[in-house]
Amino acid sequence: TAVVHVEARYNGHRLGVLQGYRSGRSGPEDGLGDEDSQWLFRHFFGMPVIPSPQERAHISLGSGFIISSDGYILTNNHVVAHASSVKVRLKDRRVLPAKVVGTDANYDIALLKVKADKPLHAVHIGDSRMLKPGQWVLAIGSPFGFDYTVTQGIVSAVGRSLGEKSQDTTFIQTDVPINRGNSGGPLFNLSGQVVGINSQIYSNTGGYMGVSFSIPIDVAMNVVRQLKARGYVTHGMLGVMVRQVDSGIAKALHLARASGAIVVKVTPGSGADRAGIQTGDIIIAYHGHPVDQSAALPPLVAMTSPGKKVAVTVLRNGKKLTLMATVGSMPGDHHALARHGLGPVSSGIDTLGIAVKNLDHALGQKLGLKTGQGVVISRITGTIAMQAGLQVGDVILMVNQHKVSSLKSFRKAARLVKPGDMLLLLVRRGNETNFISLSIPLHKSTP
Repeated sequence: TAVVHVEARYNGHRLGVLQGYRSGRSGPEDGLGDEDSQWLFRHFFGMPVIPSPQERAHISLGSGFIISSDGYILTNNHVVAHASSVKVRLKDRRVLPAKVVGTDANYDIALLKVKADKPLHAVHIGDSRMLKPGQWVLAIGSPFGFDYTVTQGIVSAVGRSLGEKSQDTTFIQTDVPINRGNSGGPLFNLSGQVVGINSQIYSNTGGYMGVSFSIPIDVAMNVVRQLKARGYVTHGMLGVMVRQVDSGIAKALHLARASGAIVVKVTPGSGADRAGIQTGDIIIAYHGHPVDQSAALPPLVAMTSPGKKVAVTVLRNGKKLTLMATVGSMPGDHHALARHGLGPVSSGIDTLGIAVKNLDHALGQKLGLKTGQGVVISRITGTIAMQAGLQVGDVILMVNQHKVSSLKSFRKAARLVKPGDMLLLLVRRGNETNFISLSIPLHKSTP
């Protein structure tokens, strides 16, 4: 009874479904290999793509589950991304409007909230760190719109990395049959505890072909705590670029085995740089966790709270060193403009779905701008911004005739923009500077 059916409506638009390919492309969209027949369908459940204004209304269907009796619900971000309204249908067929409390695209998680006339039945949250390959698991969801369908399988791997596009977390790999509509649904262990959120499959047809991936519930609940507390999620950043120590590197460095993450670049001024981590160091442990594979490091760092000091153990010239590093935060984390006016900047501009950061010296020089001239778009998640032609890397110089010199001044100007206003941005892209006008929709918040 704690599993729900999630409906996301896109008013005035008919949003297509990302099938793992785009017109004009024959290769993998997010492939794990070079074979064109093997594609990773991250959003195989009905991910909305950029609509045209002339297309008709559309409803995206997915799954979710109640995590607390007061109405908090977890699902995938791609189930509700860009939606104008969201509803959930309970086991007793009640349909309740849902408010999107917050989302995180990196982890592909969304937190919803509904109001009910009585306490709701919630799932029991388990510990995904206790999962082992070979354990039986169950998935409950709405594949192809069939509510409360149960499928079973076994865990075939834990800590599975799916490459750079999902490097902030590792996944639970199972052979549980998962199909369209299962997105955001719970993965249970045989004790009836939720251990994951069904998110992705590996397929060459778009349907279930034997390998499914779920987000660990420990990762999801960390996101929930942050979204409840402040409406956005921070991701720790150490400031290193690493690669796997392979047999060739191990042989050249006279290592006993090919293990660890070798540092190929250190970001100047980062926590790693200040801690004394150097190019060529081999990271073998992070905050007490062994790092045997380079893919294990990014999720560990991302889950660390910015400002926290952690012990990083490295091998340097055959000697083991433990260095103390202060973890930073990913650019844009604190300034992500949340949907539905629920982010740290509460204004009509929130509905654009963009994140911005201060203009750094290098980019400023490249564009012929001085430090203190504009903010850079670091992420775009909103349909309005996409339709207006805004791009990651654009520098916003003015907001409605107000000059933007920093994040502080951008937030100040953004607060003046109300739902229903016309927004005028002065944008620098490459060597060209142009005004872009956008209509901020009148947003009606759901209870």
